[in-house]
Amino acid sequence: MPLSFSDTRELLQKLGHSPRRFLGQNFLIDGNIVRKSLELAAVAAGDRVVEVGPGLGTLTHTLLEAGAEVWAIEKDPTLFNYLKTELDSPRLHLMEGDAVEHPLAALPNDGTPFKIVANLPYAISTPWMDGVLGGPLPTRMVLMLQLEAAERYVADAGSKTFGAISIFLQSAYETAPGHRVAGNCFHPKPDVDSYLLHLVRRENPYVFSSAAKQLIRACFQQRRKQLGALLRGKLPDDGAAWFLELEAAGLSAKSRPEQVPLALWQRLAAYSALS
Repeated sequence: MPLSFSDTRELLQKLGHSPRRFLGQNFLIDGNIVRKSLELAAVAAGDRVVEVGPGLGTLTHTLLEAGAEVWAIEKDPTLFNYLKTELDSPRLHLMEGDAVEHPLAALPNDGTPFKIVANLPYAISTPWMDGVLGGPLPTRMVLMLQLEAAERYVADAGSKTFGAISIFLQSAYETAPGHRVAGNCFHPKPDVDSYLLHLVRRENPYVFSSAAKQLIRACFQQRRKQLGALLRGKLPDDGAAWFLELEAAGLSAKSRPEQVPLALWQRLAAYSALS
């Protein structure tokens, strides 16, 4: 059973543990949201599932009850030791460590399909996502995120929130209907609302190379500059072929990064691989 508010508070007191803001420790206390996470991810017995920041194990326990095999990573030593003692299952592979360094929690890279279901600590959401998008890619992700982060991930070209992580994520995943989550579903209550982001891997996901990611990030770090200035000297023939494609799309060298649609960023990656 998911832990209620009173259960969570009592357990934290028993452990002598105060939620740590810098680790994003806002514990989910609404059982309906826990069940919704599994429903969106279509978790079935035998599924491989990665979880990040299991905390007090509410989601972990529910995943195990559903018959999933779970790889989970927890940074907080107090919570890791609690989980290690309380969740004794041969289907739980629990790791103590930093999820940014180990985004898939030491899941074996043997080609077996897997999913990610996680109440993601807000502070690490973007660097963690960047690591996941390096592959291997999960078939589906259901992520509890700060609403602002979720909006940034699914932003369209032309939006002020459209950025490098929007491009990398949307090139590999389609967005399916998710679920908005109020702050009172957590203890302690965060200052902002959250969102269950539901992502389904594309039939032909596009994965950017490290070099292409670096180039695109650099463009968005100076997003007020024009593309001509940003890309000068960084593409073969100074990007002449790519800028022709840009013009065909109704844009120009004077356009800014946030105006460029997804497909053209993928084409840029192809050109940058030649430089």
